[in-house]
Amino acid sequence: MLEKILLAPYYLTLKIRHALYNKGIRKSHSADVPTVCVGNITAGGTGKTPHTEMILKALLRSDDWGMREIAVLSRGHKRRSKGFQQVDRRGTADFYGDEPLQIKKKFPGVTVAVDKDRIEGCRFLTHPEELKTSKKARKCENKEFRPADVIVLDDAFQHRALKATFNIVLVDWNRPIYKDKLLPFGRLRDLPERLFAADVVIVTKCPVYLEDWERIEWLKPLGIKDFDPETCEGTGRKGKKMTVLFTSINYCPLEPIYPEQGNLRYIYSKMAILFSGIAKDTPLRRYLSDRYKIVRRFAFPDHYRYTTADIKKISAASKNDPTAVVVTTEKDAQRVRDIKKMPEGLPERLFQVPIQVAFLTPHEQEVFEDRMLSALRQARTEEI
Repeated sequence: MLEKILLAPYYLTLKIRHALYNKGIRKSHSADVPTVCVGNITAGGTGKTPHTEMILKALLRSDDWGMREIAVLSRGHKRRSKGFQQVDRRGTADFYGDEPLQIKKKFPGVTVAVDKDRIEGCRFLTHPEELKTSKKARKCENKEFRPADVIVLDDAFQHRALKATFNIVLVDWNRPIYKDKLLPFGRLRDLPERLFAADVVIVTKCPVYLEDWERIEWLKPLGIKDFDPETCEGTGRKGKKMTVLFTSINYCPLEPIYPEQGNLRYIYSKMAILFSGIAKDTPLRRYLSDRYKIVRRFAFPDHYRYTTADIKKISAASKNDPTAVVVTTEKDAQRVRDIKKMPEGLPERLFQVPIQVAFLTPHEQEVFEDRMLSALRQARTEEI
């Protein structure tokens, strides 16, 4: 009861805000090109970055967008820079944010930018010539890129001022939103009912194999009834047809954080030292435990900015187990590289675990790409 009383102002604020946008009292604006929004209702931990990477792969191999200019726009969480910035793969996570930098390194041919103001960011991405005259772009360090033909919006579902062409909402299989609470008593950053504003709901971090009945039963408390695994559709609030798909996380082989220094023999060690700054490291620990005995573990807050003192602690632990491989996440690796002076001997033992997401069935992947590409194709046709 006390929680409900304390959360009432936050709940009412969200309720009123969404009502104002839904009734058109507050206006939503569309970008000048089709946009795909990847978002969630909880604060972190649903896998937005690997799903963004999955979407980029789908766009790049498609006939519609493979030869066109693709861009990604992110806020750049906890970055030190201000305003609009185009991400340079040679830059730092401290300046751009870890996730945008990671995406840029994986997709060098894609324009990746950060801007807290998503409307402004989309405008600059579609009209880069304005960067040379706009006062808001005075601190932009890299203003040269081609105008975007399609934009993937990373974590913009709550940014109601911008209306995306295609909204994807991610929910964690292991933490259903109907069992969660609004911040700060839980991890919900938005009202659970906002789920029904999605064009596609993706249930992430699922077991690799799910029976049809398991999917159906899991979705019922979420408010999605009569789910048909063949069509990947169920019925949501007010009879709305909801497309729901399921993905799992695939961990890839370890890669050296410093390729020129990494010693691959450490991969074959029987022990590992794990450190990470992510929302939840349990799945990663379980994966590593199948192969390694984790002798030390350092858990830092999400998007943690590592200090020299932190790295020295990790280095000291590695000296106690001189044969152990030192492992972290791909996202953390971006921030580790910001440390200018690494302890001697540590870089050769530092490895990252890349991750990919995959739909549980090829049929689900086909449904996803068909829904997304059709929506983008229609939006482009309407523009013409």
